[in-house]
This record gives sequence, structure tokens and C-alpha cells, in this order.
Amino acid sequence: MVMQEQSRRLSEPLQWGRAQKRALAFALTLLVVAVVGLGAYALMSGGASRKDCVDVTFASTLGAGRLHGCGGQARQICASGSYQGISADLQAACERAGFAYRQPR
Repeated sequence: MVMQEQSRRLSEPLQWGRAQKRALAFALTLLVVAVVGLGAYALMSGGASRKDCVDVTFASTLGAGRLHGCGGQARQICASGSYQGISADLQAACERAGFAYRQPR
């Protein structure tokens, strides 16, 4: 009968064969390599931020708007006095970048 050996099989621990052990070792090795690779990519990706950049995110009609400039463009943004609605955030960004800020009229 089919049920005769069931209690014996349930009482014994599972036996891992050579093929199962190799498959498990291979899967664990792939997992470790993937985690190390993703960690290395996360640490090395992303550029270093420049000190002379101005970056302000603000509320806009269709969601978030972004004002970004570096170097001469950032200096021009800070000196223009054109951005009345975001003056506090822009002033802080200009001060961090080291540019003179002109208040909007």
C-alpha cells in the first residue's frame, strides 16, 4: 500500500544529494555576487555635486518645478531678482553656492 512507508519517511530527515548541494551553493554564490555588485554600483554611481550650483525645487501648476544652474548660469539666476515665489529657498541656495542674491521687487 501507498501509506505503509509514509510514517517512516516523515520521521527521517531529508537527504540532500550532491546535485542539490551544488545547486544551492551556486544559487547562494549568485546571490552574494549580485549583492556585492549592486552595493559597488550604489557606492560608485552618482556624480559629486558641484559647489557652484543652485538647485531649488518648488511647487508648480503641474506638480514640482525645478530651477537648476551651475557656474555662470547660477550667478545669473541669483543676481536676476526674478523669482518672487521662491525667494527664501533661492536665497538659501545662492548663499550655499557663494553667489550674491538680489531680492525680487
